[in-house]
Amino acid sequence: MTVTEVLQRANRYVSFSPASQDRIISFISPVALLVVWELAARFGWIDTRFFPAPSSVFATLIHMFQTGELAEHSLISLKRLFFGTIIGGIPALILGIVMGLNRTARAIVDPLVAATYPIPKSSILPLALLIFGLGEGSKIFMVAVGVFFPVVINATTGVLGINKIYLDVGKNFKADRWQTFWTIALPGAMPVIMTGFKLGIGMGLVLIAIAEMIGAKSGLGFLIWSAWETFSVEQMYVGLFMIAIIGFILTIIMNELEKILVPWKTN
Repeated sequence: MTVTEVLQRANRYVSFSPASQDRIISFISPVALLVVWELAARFGWIDTRFFPAPSSVFATLIHMFQTGELAEHSLISLKRLFFGTIIGGIPALILGIVMGLNRTARAIVDPLVAATYPIPKSSILPLALLIFGLGEGSKIFMVAVGVFFPVVINATTGVLGINKIYLDVGKNFKADRWQTFWTIALPGAMPVIMTGFKLGIGMGLVLIAIAEMIGAKSGLGFLIWSAWETFSVEQMYVGLFMIAIIGFILTIIMNELEKILVPWKTN
């Protein structure tokens, strides 16, 4: 019996909305994976030297939280992710909408975006370290680069996807460029822009971990790398789990924010 069938049977006795059912399924699926992993470790189906049981990983996680070490590394990575998202996301949002509204701007910038986007973002790290050094600047720059491209591409695509009749109505009512930007282009492209921010934040998490592994003495990436150097496998998985948990929580926050900013979007 599938999870959906169980929820359908339970719905006969307790009323679940479709959104509530989706949340329950989203919670059950990772828990089920952890249960299978735990059973595989306990019955010896996997090598626990490389794949320790989730219970031992969570015990290490709780211990590291109690000592304050994990919270410190997590907060540092979140701070870098936050500033990198702001620095990379806001200019990308403005530039993407301008490109969508202005053919000349699109002709100038689009080839540059198309040429630089395929470059592996992790390969920019040596240049970032050369320019910004080992301080916070290089880590924030890496996140900003990771966030910039998905947002600018999605913002441009979102504006180009707006029905032209809305832009014509704005022209008929003598809307200036700022009014067109704020009342037509931004709301019309918002569903696609939110997708860009979700992709960008996910890329930012990947890049911040890479940057912290090589050029930092703090953060979750540094925690993972130092655990690997000392073969502390449980601590290494703690760092990986924290990145996964942060990504999961940020996705939920972005989904709820999207419901507020884009209430007209259908599921």
